[in-house]
Amino acid sequence: MLKKTKIVATIGPASEKKDVLRQMIINGVNVFRFNFSHGTHEYHKKNLRNIRKVAKELNTRVGILQDISGPKIRTGELKEPFELKKGDKLDFYKEQILGVKLDSNHYKLSINQSEILNILKIDDYIYLYDGSIRAKVTKINQNYIQTLIENDGFLNSNKGINFPNTKINIDVITEKDRNDILWGIENNVDFLAISFVQNAKDINEVREILEKNNAEIAIFAKIEKFDAVENIDEIINSSDGIMVARGDLGIEVPYYKVPNIQKQIIHKANSASKPVITATQMLFSLSKSKTATRAEISDVANAVLDGTDAVMLSEESAVGIDPANAVDIMCKTIIETEKYYPYNKFDIFEYCDDTDKIMQSSAKLGVDLKVDSIFALTSSGKSAIKIARYRPNIKIIAIAHSKKTLNFLTIVWGVNPAILVNPSNELTLLLKDTVKSSVEKGLVDREKCYILTAGFPIGVKGSSNLIRILQKEQIDYYLK
Repeated sequence: MLKKTKIVATIGPASEKKDVLRQMIINGVNVFRFNFSHGTHEYHKKNLRNIRKVAKELNTRVGILQDISGPKIRTGELKEPFELKKGDKLDFYKEQILGVKLDSNHYKLSINQSEILNILKIDDYIYLYDGSIRAKVTKINQNYIQTLIENDGFLNSNKGINFPNTKINIDVITEKDRNDILWGIENNVDFLAISFVQNAKDINEVREILEKNNAEIAIFAKIEKFDAVENIDEIINSSDGIMVARGDLGIEVPYYKVPNIQKQIIHKANSASKPVITATQMLFSLSKSKTATRAEISDVANAVLDGTDAVMLSEESAVGIDPANAVDIMCKTIIETEKYYPYNKFDIFEYCDDTDKIMQSSAKLGVDLKVDSIFALTSSGKSAIKIARYRPNIKIIAIAHSKKTLNFLTIVWGVNPAILVNPSNELTLLLKDTVKSSVEKGLVDREKCYILTAGFPIGVKGSSNLIRILQKEQIDYYLK
């Protein structure tokens, strides 16, 4: 594994063919994102089959992230596009109407979730077309609210709307989302990304759906609302991972605050041993060009240096002109940046539990002994994540009893989810199987030194309490 920071790539019309998927995986994709704001279940099922078939042919492991669309607030249907000018009036009706132009500088429309209009106040702002048009509330009555347009812009039907600084308190799981989650359970996806999360309650609602269906899927909270930033600690605590979704976030909060918010969220997620994805327009120029801008390359590099576990491609890989090229550019940027990465972060995190101390000791011992790799024998994946939290400049190889655990680790910084072993109550037999599999896969050289961590009793989550140094004599012993 040449890079430690993982790559998430969104699949779409530009990347759905098997030969493109194959090259994307070769170029460095670790996880594929399925955007459920678009496409049918049949369409996604076809792509899922193709990805799994190609990954099997390449003898590699890739994760599947299902991104749930959530309650995206949109404009209703317009009779024709509005050419809005600064100073125009735009009325938002509470009943569902066809949007029309009333006169030269006056328009009316409706939105898909009109109950939100009841909580707006004078001088509140509404951002339309995903932030490109700004409207200020100037009048409120029983049937509609009136706004004043503050900048020029074209508005079409069904375009996204944001309400910055307004706590809208809507259910983030729609009926469509529930059906989509059931599809994800049926098709054994590895991660669920939940859109427009506001607090821990939203995450717990999804977890209840999974528990009722006996499903083990990691829940990633997408941070794209201002109140999610305010509630970030409880969201991180209740989630399995975090996505910093900078598109809507840059509308919900002042755009110039996004870089610091990104850094703060990444640090908090690292501290809690929760994997974090940095997303949205990282290499946006590659949607229509073969080359990225210098600023975009720096954006990817800075996310890597911030400590993100993964960086994500959206339009670049879903509808871009050359998805495999986009992955290649991102991968090369990561590899070059990691030459100057601040590895070995042993003194910046507080201990959350005793396992943290064991994993920090394992990582630090590995660095001090200059071992080739650290092998983490893990049931849930947590011990491998906790080793990765300290960002040692050493290979981390995960050994697990289930494919589900190994798939979860595809998104974690620096972890190679390489070895699947049969569970055993006898530690010696387990170590024998681990060493034998590692040698067969070319992960162990008898002339080098390694560290292995495990837990006893075996198979009990959170029981990591053992560190073994493996050198030539120990390797030979287990092989015999």
